[in-house]
Amino acid sequence: VQLQAYGGGLVQAGDSLRLSCAASGRTFSNYVMGWFRQAPGKEREFVAAVSGGGLSTDYADSVKGRFSVSRDNLKFTVYLQMNSLKPGDTAVYYCAAYRGLWSSSRYRDGHEYDYWGQGTQVTVSS
Repeated sequence: VQLQAYGGGLVQAGDSLRLSCAASGRTFSNYVMGWFRQAPGKEREFVAAVSGGGLSTDYADSVKGRFSVSRDNLKFTVYLQMNSLKPGDTAVYYCAAYRGLWSSSRYRDGHEYDYWGQGTQVTVSS
């Protein structure tokens, strides 16, 4: 599976942005998809994840209520809708995939993911 994330940019606090992650491969729906981010000088952190069928989602507490993850398996694409952006959301955002069970002990752990996109920069100015 190859992943390509795009849609980042420079926005102001309170603005919205939608990230997309396009995947290759024939069995996209078998993969749990996750979004992670890494800010300068900080470790990578979990942001959101969506199950293979798209029915289950989960979010980091820091983005819950502001971000929404979804997927379109026909288009082999996963999305991260980010609303009410804050300067603290500034980071490089990565999409990732693993084939396996939907389990919080797995999808929240970046080491569980087998495939990663190249990252897209999101900068939120105050």
